[in-house]
Amino acid sequence: MTINIRPIEVADNATIANIIRQTLKEFGADKPGTVYYDDTTDHLYELFLEVNSTYYIATIDDEVVGGAGIFPSAGLPHDTCELVKMYLLPEARGKGIASLLIDKCISFAKSSGFDHIYIESMPELKTALKMYEKKGWVYLDRPMGNTGHTGCQLWMLLYVTKF
Repeated sequence: MTINIRPIEVADNATIANIIRQTLKEFGADKPGTVYYDDTTDHLYELFLEVNSTYYIATIDDEVVGGAGIFPSAGLPHDTCELVKMYLLPEARGKGIASLLIDKCISFAKSSGFDHIYIESMPELKTALKMYEKKGWVYLDRPMGNTGHTGCQLWMLLYVTKF
């Protein structure tokens, strides 16, 4: 089994959009106000052409199994970016891939001059929440910025300067 983390390519758009929606549906989190209904989910390659953003694709034996990205979401402080669209297929979980994706995203954020990484999530995504906590994210009382994802009820922040 060969695991690889690479930048998104335009050919990945449909596959990763399907993975994101499939995962949200699996956990009962396919609700209005989430990325499930976000039009940009179908065009991640184009979305991540934005300055100070990146999206990584995870593959196992050259098959796309998930991804995660960093984005300078609207309304966030200038020193804060967001970890976005972090989803993995069931067969990719428990193999350390999520940790590899997060570490790559943290490294990108730090090298891009960000001091903090923000996350919006949902209680349904318990496994992801545990990983974020292990990596050092702390819960916030309210959302930051203006992401438009009103379906998220949990907000977290990581101080990148700790790494």
